[in-house]
Amino acid sequence: MILIDPPLAAGRGRLWSHLASDSSYDELHHFAREMGIPERGFDRDHYDVPEEWYDAMVAAGAVPVSSRELVARLVTAGLRRRKREA
Repeated sequence: MILIDPPLAAGRGRLWSHLASDSSYDELHHFAREMGIPERGFDRDHYDVPEEWYDAMVAAGAVPVSSRELVARLVTAGLRRRKREA
């Protein structure tokens, strides 16, 4: 399942959401390609998505979850990659 958290992460003068999959990186990369998200947006286990894209991601099937739930689902699925592991 593709998950997206609220655009709360500040960076480069804007707010960002995190787009992730609790199933596989293949699913995540496929969704990102279909949505036109640049590969450079991938960061260890998620894509950074600007807040103005949030509604389009949800309309395309990404499930809104809290940031805490997104991380918990990645951990449970064994897909979480912390900075020191990357």
